[in-house]
Amino acid sequence: MNYPKIFASAIVLAVLVSSCKQHEDARRPVSISSGTFMKKSIERNKKLVATEEQQIKTVIKNNPKIKYIASAKGYWYAYENQNTTDTITPKKGDVAFFDYEIKDLKGNIIYSEMELRPQTYFVDKQEIMMGLRDGIKLMRKNETVNFLFPSHMAYGYHGDEKRIGINQPLICTVTLHNFVPETAYRKQMETRSSKTEAPKPTTPAIKKDSLN
Repeated sequence: MNYPKIFASAIVLAVLVSSCKQHEDARRPVSISSGTFMKKSIERNKKLVATEEQQIKTVIKNNPKIKYIASAKGYWYAYENQNTTDTITPKKGDVAFFDYEIKDLKGNIIYSEMELRPQTYFVDKQEIMMGLRDGIKLMRKNETVNFLFPSHMAYGYHGDEKRIGINQPLICTVTLHNFVPETAYRKQMETRSSKTEAPKPTTPAIKKDSLN
């Protein structure tokens, strides 16, 4: 009996079977997307957005003396303190210094300004709440603005896993104190760091007379 030929044939057969199985597996879809599921998900999101918008519009209606502005990004804002002198607003490449407070739509404080201050934000280079990311770029120095954010502009369906719940619209009161170019900010930090460095201790020279 020719064992080498039988062994070689067995290897070839095994390779062919394995290859066929791989082709069969490759033809199988990894996952099947259900058109019905996608439609239902879209409908749920639309209903959620509509519900939150209605809640926010109720807040606006209950405060007729406050002039809220609708943004193109799907949130609303009103000036508590407006700077009509300056025209420049923060942009990418700037560092913004601000304080803010977070409340629910009933006005209950979730995070106070004292808890969150101070905020130093590298504009468009750091991950922060989507609404704040956009809203800060509308502000001028020394302005205070009340933002009404639907959940998709806040913390979405995850919440912050602490005090902010899932799909929770928020009121954020933001005060922008100042903003400067990032290069100027880093230079200022370097200067401050060099000034606060403790002087290195020096060993006094030993006089020769003291050794006698």
